[in-house]
Amino acid sequence: MDAAFTDNYRFLAKYNRWFNQRLFAACEQLSDEERKRDRGAFFGSIHATFNHLMWGDRVWLRRFGEQGVQFSSLTPQVLQLPDGAMHGVLLYEEWGALRAARDELDAAIEAWAQDMPPDYPMRTMRYGNTKGVAREHPAWQAVTHFFNHQTHHRGQVTTLLAQAGIDPGTTDLIALV
Repeated sequence: MDAAFTDNYRFLAKYNRWFNQRLFAACEQLSDEERKRDRGAFFGSIHATFNHLMWGDRVWLRRFGEQGVQFSSLTPQVLQLPDGAMHGVLLYEEWGALRAARDELDAAIEAWAQDMPPDYPMRTMRYGNTKGVAREHPAWQAVTHFFNHQTHHRGQVTTLLAQAGIDPGTTDLIALV
């Protein structure tokens, strides 16, 4: 199999970490109250949006780890979620804990992408969605969704930061090159 898929996912994992570091640094300019202020976004606040991303990343990484490949980076500690946690769960009330968990998860995502076998994206992925509906499709579709989901919500955070008068700087994927 051509390594283009896995090379692309490694690049997106690197971008994910870079973008998150930039956004968290920009958010440090706001008070905790301002990060948690409901700004009318889908998850309300910057803080809640970052919590949703943690939840979503862990849900998908758990699924990826259940497809017959052992990924040493996908440890129970890294993938920890409360029983029954859904998309709006607040995993981390405290900003410092959220930022530390994000850093740890981003390192695990990079390691997971690095360890992804070349044929993994073309394997058939089977799992149940959050409503228990059985899903089956090529893994590349889910992995692509995983990275797109991150970008989608980080885009929301950049808008919320701009509304708060904070410029996160350049965040374009091509700037990483």
